Amino acid sequence: MKGATQEFLEVDQIREGIIVLKNKTLRGVLMVSSTNFALKSANEQNAIVYQFQSFLNSLDFSAQIVIQSRRLNITGYLDQIKALEKQHAGELMKTQIKSYYDFIKQFIEAGHIMTKEFFVVIPYSPTELYGVAAAKKALKTVVSLTEEDFQRCKVQLWQRMEFAVLGLKRMGLQAIPLNTLELTELFWRLHHPSQAEHGYYPEIPPELTL
Repeated sequence: MKGATQEFLEVDQIREGIIVLKNKTLRGVLMVSSTNFALKSANEQNAIVYQFQSFLNSLDFSAQIVIQSRRLNITGYLDQIKALEKQHAGELMKTQIKSYYDFIKQFIEAGHIMTKEFFVVIPYSPTELYGVAAAKKALKTVVSLTEEDFQRCKVQLWQRMEFAVLGLKRMGLQAIPLNTLELTELFWRLHHPSQAEHGYYPEIPPELTL
């Protein structure tokens, strides 16, 4: 008997823009902009590499870089072109719009153009609340996470995320934390890639806390 997808995920819940894993550790996710490294001059490339090296060396916690690739979906844009074709009465304009529609559609289908999204995942463990000395005596996994502990961990996690945002900004990259709704959609896209490529998204329950 096949189990539900949730049974195989390490995620326990998503709340207040924070991912809580089953082992009660927390994760925050930053969505990061991109830069075209190949178009930069040699000096600019060296500066970016140096800033990235400095950023990594400045971290006193682990971080995970995630890159998500998927085929470009322009269904909405093609629908707009179709609607524009119907609005024009002139046959010449209709023919030109249809030719443009066919060109764009064939170009996308033949090229398999991919879009990429970049994320930085920042962790925090409740055991870190105890300090270095007490952490050695504390359990490596936390059985339960009280509301007070969650709020305290969230503050520490947000401080780490703010530090990472500043470090990425020095490289000319913009980073923003994902909220609860955006995290839920991200996990849905990861496990439903075909549907996400076609622009289908499920209805998110309104009771989710943003």
